Amino acid sequence: MGGKITFVTSNFNMKTTIFAAILLFSTNVFSQQITFFPANKAKDVNPDTHLAITFPFDVKVGTQGFVRVFDSKTGKQIDALDLSIPAGPLQPDNVRKQNADYLQTPYKYENSGFTNKNTTPGTPSGGALRDTAGIYQLTIIGGFTDGFHFYPIIVKEKTATIYLHNNLLEYDKTYYITVDYGVITSENEKINAIKRGEWTFSTKKKAPAPESRKLTVSANGSGDFNTVQGAIDFIPDFSSEKWEVIIKNGDYEELVYFRNKTNVTLRGESRDGVKIHYANCETFNPHPINLKTNEVPGSFPSRRAAFAADNCNDLRFENLTIQTTMYGQAEGLLLSGERNYLKNVHIIGSGDALQVNGSAYFVDCLIDGDGDSVLGRGAAFFHNCTLNSGGPFMWIRNTDANHGNVFLGCTFKGKRQQSVLARSPKNGGKTYPFAEAVLINCKLENIPDEGWGNIYENSPGLHFWEYNSQTVDGQIIDVSKRHPMSRQLDAAEDAEIIKNYSNPRFVLQWNDLQF
Repeated sequence: MGGKITFVTSNFNMKTTIFAAILLFSTNVFSQQITFFPANKAKDVNPDTHLAITFPFDVKVGTQGFVRVFDSKTGKQIDALDLSIPAGPLQPDNVRKQNADYLQTPYKYENSGFTNKNTTPGTPSGGALRDTAGIYQLTIIGGFTDGFHFYPIIVKEKTATIYLHNNLLEYDKTYYITVDYGVITSENEKINAIKRGEWTFSTKKKAPAPESRKLTVSANGSGDFNTVQGAIDFIPDFSSEKWEVIIKNGDYEELVYFRNKTNVTLRGESRDGVKIHYANCETFNPHPINLKTNEVPGSFPSRRAAFAADNCNDLRFENLTIQTTMYGQAEGLLLSGERNYLKNVHIIGSGDALQVNGSAYFVDCLIDGDGDSVLGRGAAFFHNCTLNSGGPFMWIRNTDANHGNVFLGCTFKGKRQQSVLARSPKNGGKTYPFAEAVLINCKLENIPDEGWGNIYENSPGLHFWEYNSQTVDGQIIDVSKRHPMSRQLDAAEDAEIIKNYSNPRFVLQWNDLQF
């Protein structure tokens, strides 16, 4: 799907002279081609579409003017993006961290039917105070009314992709777009405004038939939805029916957050071909001024991951890459809920790459992080996975209510000498005496001799255990210098422990495990 506007001269001298005169007062763009997505006058467009303009030269995001969307029939303004408002904070707020605490009663997950159409972004939920730390772009995603900071326009070389506020476009509508002067700029070219009538499109007549419960996502607009978020938003909360979302190969640069979803499979066409990513982190989308997030059950949800499935059960992810492109406390994936399963998924983040709060099973997955790459309170079972980390591989925070992280036949590759398997230090006065990280038949590369990092000494229930750790070429590792609070399991004496921890049903407490 695409559309081009081409301005050309005529063979008639008068028309050529007039066109040349216009150029003197207008812009070099008018002698070139620009491409719209959706194309001008396009039909059957998915309402969740992003907008894009491709120029014949490199462009930048401006700092003034508006992008506006109007209903062509009524003339009503449907959406507006003000480019004078910054996307979000870029420096950490240390005062916010000092003044926050956990909720005294569990966060109430309301129905995710709140959208930008019926609720003002920034409306507090769950005891949070309204954030007045700065004026930034804000949109509601996945029913989270507190909202997310976001980039209204993202430029990649010659293409400017415009991100409208979520869920405002509707089926069976015709829209026109205007783009003010200064919204998109260039070093060497002057870019004029896009005015009424120059860019219009019509959406599909109706939504997919819900009874099929099978949806297709394609970034080029050829599926039921253009975005992963659009497909997930279509699925009802707490569905007892099974839903399948097929994601075609493509680049999905979008901030994904959803809650209250059950029995949903997200299946990509190929792991390397489906890339879902966004530049998000704790600094850009911090916790509320008064509330900490995620570490204890019932706490306020986090907004810092590129992709978050929150209060969701019985999800299945297959053949995807999920990534944050920010550095810092920036998960690629944040998963909260029970009985969630991931197969052949590549998760890329910083510190932390993956956060797991609730039971989850990972098989044939690849996890890349910069340190504390696997965070959360578990339980999580990893089978035949590869983990790459530039610091500690994990900082597990489970209590005695459930198991922690267990790795069977996995590979750990350290990027630096600091790449210990796990750590469990005192954290702002809080300790994790039941932290559990168990490695069985795993291969290790570039792991320091002590193996395990800083551990708070008063942790009697801690399980930092290994059995049969080898080098990547199959040689038995010398574990004589391992941390004294860790333990090497013995094939004979600990046969029952090894057997139990090799069984995902035992670790996850899934009696009906069928994967």
